[in-house]
Parts: sequence; C-alpha cells; structure tokens
Amino acid sequence: MYFIFSFLCWSPQVNIHNQCFCLLFFPSETSYEVLAIHNFHYTLGNDIIVHKDQPKRSKQDWDPSSSLHPLRRTKRRWVITTIELEEESRGPFPKMIGELFNKASQNTSIKYSISGPGVDEFPEYGLFSIEDDARGLVYVHHSIDRERMPSFPIRFDVHNRKTGAILDNSLFFNIQIKDINDNAPEFLQKEFYINIKENHNKKEPVFKVIAVDKDQEDTANSEVVFCLVSQTPELKPPLFTIDSTSGLIYITQCLDYETNRNFRLVIRASDRGSPSLSSTATINISMEDSNNNLPVFTQENYYADVPEGKTKDKILHLKVEDKDSPNTPAWRAEYTIKKGNEKGNFAIVTDPKTNEGVLSIIKPLVYSTPSERRLLIVVKNEESFFICQRGFVNMNGSPQLPEVSVSINITDENNAPQFNPPILKLSQQEGVMSGTKLVQYEAQDPDTGRHKIKYKVVSDPAGWVTIDENSGIVTAAKTLDRESPFVNNNTYTIVIHATDDGFPPLTGTGTIQLYLSDLNDNAPMLVTTSLTICEGNEMGPFHIEAEDKDSYPYTEPFMFQLEDALEGTEKLWRLGKSTDNAVELFILQRLPPGEYFVPFLIRDLQGFSRQETLDLQVCSCPNGVTCEQHYSLKNVSLSLSGGAVGIIMVAFLLLSLGLAFLLCSCISEAKEAPTFIPYEAGNQSLIHYNEESEHVLNVPDSGNQGTASSVYEKIAKEKQQALKNISAVMQMNSIENQQHPNGNVTSPFNIIKAWTQVR
Repeated sequence: MYFIFSFLCWSPQVNIHNQCFCLLFFPSETSYEVLAIHNFHYTLGNDIIVHKDQPKRSKQDWDPSSSLHPLRRTKRRWVITTIELEEESRGPFPKMIGELFNKASQNTSIKYSISGPGVDEFPEYGLFSIEDDARGLVYVHHSIDRERMPSFPIRFDVHNRKTGAILDNSLFFNIQIKDINDNAPEFLQKEFYINIKENHNKKEPVFKVIAVDKDQEDTANSEVVFCLVSQTPELKPPLFTIDSTSGLIYITQCLDYETNRNFRLVIRASDRGSPSLSSTATINISMEDSNNNLPVFTQENYYADVPEGKTKDKILHLKVEDKDSPNTPAWRAEYTIKKGNEKGNFAIVTDPKTNEGVLSIIKPLVYSTPSERRLLIVVKNEESFFICQRGFVNMNGSPQLPEVSVSINITDENNAPQFNPPILKLSQQEGVMSGTKLVQYEAQDPDTGRHKIKYKVVSDPAGWVTIDENSGIVTAAKTLDRESPFVNNNTYTIVIHATDDGFPPLTGTGTIQLYLSDLNDNAPMLVTTSLTICEGNEMGPFHIEAEDKDSYPYTEPFMFQLEDALEGTEKLWRLGKSTDNAVELFILQRLPPGEYFVPFLIRDLQGFSRQETLDLQVCSCPNGVTCEQHYSLKNVSLSLSGGAVGIIMVAFLLLSLGLAFLLCSCISEAKEAPTFIPYEAGNQSLIHYNEESEHVLNVPDSGNQGTASSVYEKIAKEKQQALKNISAVMQMNSIENQQHPNGNVTSPFNIIKAWTQVR
C-alpha cells in the first residue's frame, strides 16, 4: 500500500524549482519507508534522480509530525530517471523514456519487470515495456492521446534472475502525459434554430451557446471564449451581442417584427492554447409577432332595429383592422360592452374567421318610451399590448382602447298576456258547493296599446270549475272532492288561457294549483270483501283489511267489531288482534260447504263508521287446496243426450206449475196476515252505501232479526240440497244409460222429484 504526495522543491545543482513527489510505502505490518523522487524534465539535461532510503521503523516509533522534518540520508535502494511524456509524440518508436536501478543488482544477478495499465492491463497492452531487463531500460512503443488516458500508474519490480523471486519492494510510478493543444472547442451542434418574441426584453438572454474543449481542464488549451463573427441582415448598431465567457446572446434594442423577422448569426468558439484552435456554429433566429398595434374600428357608429320580446343572433357585425400578423394572439380581437348592457340583454363574441365582433340579443327587450338603447363597445387584443421605451419593452402600459357607439331601436310588437303569478296556489276545503266563487285570476297585457283579454279554461279534468271570460273569476261548477282520482297529493290542477285581440292574437297561460284540505266524509270499508276457504280449514285466523279514502286524522287506526244483527253471530265468528287497518277473523265451529255472511262494523279514528259484510264461501276441496266445481244447469244439459234434454224441458214445465201453485198459496196466506210490515223486518237484506259528502246514520237494529235470518238460511240450504239431488240423478242416469242397450232412459220422475225439493 502506498500514497503519493506532491510538493514544490528546489534543485541546487541547476538552480531551478520543480515538482517533487513523496511516496509513502507500507510494505508490511511492522515497517514503512519514505521514498523521495525529484522530477526533472528532459530539457534540463539531468537524467539522474537520487532516491534516498529511509530506515525501517515500527509503527509504534512513527510520529506523524516527523514528516515536517528533513529526511535523513540513507543508503540508496531504487533509482529511476525522469519519465515524462508529451502526447502525440512523433517518435521514432520504440523510444526509451527512462532507466531503472536497484541496489540488489550489486550482489545478485537480477532482472527488472514492468506491469500495470498500458503494459498488461486496460486501456492498452504493450504501450510500455522494459527491453533490456538487466539494465532496466523503459520504452514507449507509439504516440499517446492524453484525452484518452491522461496518466498511467506503472509498477516496477526487481527479481532474482534464476529463481524469479522478488528481491525488493515494488516501485510504483505514475507516468503523466503532458497535454498539447490538439483539440478545438466543439459546439453541441453545428446549427441552431430558435424562436424569439417581438416583445423580448433586452435584459433577458435570447440563447446560450455551449462549446466543449477536450484538452486538459483548467489550462489555456481548454479555456473557451466566444465571439460574434457575423449577423444577417447586418444592422447598425448591431442588434445582437454575445458574452465572450458565458456564451449568452442578448439583443441591444427593441425588436420590430414589421421591419425584420429572421436573423442568421455565426458564432466562433476559440481556446487560449498556442496556437489557438476554434470552430463555428450558426444560429437561425425567427421572430414571432407580438402585440404592438391596437385594433381600430372601421366605423365610428353603428345602428340596428330589433323587435321587442325576442332574442336574435347577429344583429350587427363590427369590423376592425389590425397591423399585427393575422390569426395570432396579437391580431385576434376581444370585444366588450362597456355601457348600456346593465340588464344583460346583449352579448358580443368574436368571429374566429373575420375577427369581427358579432352582436346578439340573448334576453328579450321590452318596448318603452324612448325606444332607443345606446351601447358603448371597446376592443382589445388577446395578447397584452406593449410599447418600446428607450430600447426597453414596456408591458405595463395602459393605452386608450378603441371604442364605438351602437344605437339599438326597439320596435313595438304584440305580446301575449301574462298571468301574475304564472302559477297561482290556492287552498280550499273539500265539499265546497257548486256556485262558490274560488278566485279571480287575471292576466296583464304588457303592450303599450292595451288589448282586450278573454279567459278560457283549457284543463279541468274533473269539470269542477268555470271562468268568466271577461273578468277571470273562477267559480266551482261541482262539489270539490279531495278523494277524486284527479287529485294528486291533495292538489287539483287547473290551466287557464288568456287571449288578447291583437294581430295576430296571442295567448298567455296561467296555472291554478288548488290545494284541497280533507273532511271526514268517507267511512272505512272492507278491502277484503270475499273469502273462499276449504272445508275443514276454516278455523283461521284470516287477515281482513279495510281502508278509508280520507287522510289523517280521519282515517286509521280503525276499530273493528262484529255486528250481532244475525242470530248466532257470536257462536260462529270471533275477532282477534287488530292493526291500524286490519283484523284477524276466527271461525268458531266447523261449517258445512255453503255461502256465509260475516257482518262488520268499522269505525275510523273520529268514530265515523260503516256496516260492511264479508262474503265467506266454504267449499269442498278433494285435494285440500282447490274447491270442487259446482254443477249448474248448463253443465247438466251439456252432459245429457238429446233424449234427456227433452225430459229436462218437461221437468221445467212441471216446475213452473209448482211455482204457480206456491204463489197462489202465498197470496192466500197474505190475505189472512196483517197488511203492516215493520221497518225492522227489512234490515237484513238492505245494504246501505254512503254517498260522497253524506254522513251515515248509525241506527240501532231492533225487531225479530233472527226470524228473517232463519228463513234466509233455510232457503239457501234447500237450494244446495236440490243441487245435490240433481247431481245424484245425473249419476243414476249415467249408470242406467250404460246398462240399457238403447241408452237415454232417464226417468223424468226422478228429475221432477229432485226439483220439487226446491220448494
């Protein structure tokens, strides 16, 4: 391991200062030595360098401060002449560049060896060699490019010629290659193309050129200076200048796009070597136009006639001229309405093709006296305006913008009548009777000359109102009902038209939203009006629902109860748990197939009630789910043959005779009975339906209700038994037809017998 230190030393033999190197070696764990080498150039004529040995000392004896003291003279071990090469040397090659000596050669037959970069390592093999290994003559075999490899750290060793063993510590020597000025500065590219704005400020650089010299850094050979060789077109004073050290290019005055738009500069980069080398580059500069010309209106005043009450596009085109380049931000115009548009009736935009200002009406104008409107319009460019003052660009100026006056004459037009408000919200309680005045809904004519207005109802789904065509008074034509299907969310909508007598006649539309508040004019009613169940599954509970068309607080929760108008009601039915609008129905005993009626009394939250009847059908279900199909006369006739049909006709004839006999019997009994029938005797068959806006009178039932009920149930049972008998007869007929060879031998007496059961 070694270190190399460089310092300035003086040689008394030739009375000259030169560079000295101090090499610090650590060849082992316990010793080190310092080797001083005086380095002289060949031109001094001194090719001998004395190397003084330092006795070995232990690390414990080493004092770093001792390096400040002069080295003690010791016995020599290595001696080497100066090795200094200049790049691009012309030879001849191989060329001796130095000689080695080691004291080991005094006692032993030795040979010298060389190794390292340039010998047997990268970047090149065979550049250096020792041709006479006994004398230690060092040779170089061809010229060297310093820019490729500025130095070569070489290692020298001394060996026993017989055994090859190394006899002394290695000598490390750094061969420095002296630079010559063999490289000219090079630009990054030979030609540049740049753009510059016309409003570029001369304090800011336009561009920076960079040139690189490959010669040794921080020497005159690599120091670059710039100069402006030429500029085209040639102006006086010159428009461009360059900083010789930094390569920054500046302008010397304001640019003018209208005078010159393109420039060509030739820049030279030179080094300070001897002789100086240089190269050139070309810079092509294109100028972009900036806004140093304001747009100017081609007219001083503009005029236009527009109709009132309408929007209209492109009522005027305002033209301007601009000296800047077309279709650039410096040329494109921006228009603004400075005065006269306080209500936002007008808008102005720029036509992208012509650069004209296009004025439009975006909000209808109202005719009034005076009828003229005056607008003040100003124009500027998209890009900020600049001026040149004393060679500097001023972007902060506030020039007087061009402006123009526009006169708008509003012509009178017939306008439709206008309802105020357009939507009238009105509240009424339902039940308002026909002929009641609801409201007067009038429209106004905005025209200067007032027109006569006629009113008409155009939407009244339920036909509830009329309107006086002259006054606009709205009157109820029918009773108002909140529960009507034409009422949505308690609101009934009416649409009115108001038409003037102008030319042409125009119509305005108004809307009345009639909010109807509720009355308790509807009693609860059953939603579940009928129920069919299979015989044997009639215990329940069954879910029975009710509804009320009124709104809260005239509706649910309902109170359900069973009416005891029919005899035995409490033995057949029972009500269970109830919710707001439903109740559970239980059947207390097993019922034979037939039709039953369950009487309900249902009250709303305010106690308003209605009597309702649930139609309950109990049927036979062979499969436990679906009711058995009942026979009818139609079904019977379809199942009989032609002969049986004739027998049925005879049966009907006999039935008619029987009914006639029954009627005569009833008449004779009636003659003996009293002629007064109590009111209560008819309650069972009377079903009272509440009409709209009428209250139900809850009159307690009285009288012999059980008798009427029993008669009704008896008749129903007899009818069912008769149908069963007919069914049995049909089955017998089928059996006999199968047994009799001629078929169709149904006995009419059996059918007559079955029908007589009806009585």
